[in-house]
Amino acid sequence: MLAAALSACGEKQDEQAIRVHGQSEPPAGKNLPVVVQVPEFSFTERNGKQMGPKELLGKVWVADFIFTNCPGPCPLMTLQMHRIQERFKSSDDLRLVSITVDPERDTLPVLKEYARKYQADPHKWFFLRGPRKEAHELAFKGFKQGSKADPLNDHSIRFALVDRLGRIRNYYDGTDEKSMERLFSDLEALLSTS
Repeated sequence: MLAAALSACGEKQDEQAIRVHGQSEPPAGKNLPVVVQVPEFSFTERNGKQMGPKELLGKVWVADFIFTNCPGPCPLMTLQMHRIQERFKSSDDLRLVSITVDPERDTLPVLKEYARKYQADPHKWFFLRGPRKEAHELAFKGFKQGSKADPLNDHSIRFALVDRLGRIRNYYDGTDEKSMERLFSDLEALLSTS
């Protein structure tokens, strides 16, 4: 299923390369630079509870921005998040966070069904919904991703790796296998630190 999605995904790549401070290959693992602190926000999880970075402190997490009826890269990105979940299922310190950029259509029941479809563990993989303007500002200003002009149709395909202190450490192309392997490696390194 993943291989078919990978070959079917012919969408444009994120023009913002997977670069941090001008480096095309930032240091791996524990030597990852600190890109930016995730700003405070409070969105609603599919279960109805409020969630933000405070609830994730002490955990390593991977975040992405999607919408459930996306005809392009979102299904592939969600499959990749499922791969992360399965690969690190024994880790109690990993969380996955998918934030919708289309909250009008992605109601809580829609997010709940989408999560069920991708077998998301409700204790480890969260689907968040907030007001459209706040979600777009969080993506563009907070996570340094996507397009200010058209956040719905030009959202980022990058995953953000966030450390236990709520700091983004690197970005990864969620549609590229080589980039995903690097994410797996960097996740292992961050999860091994206390």
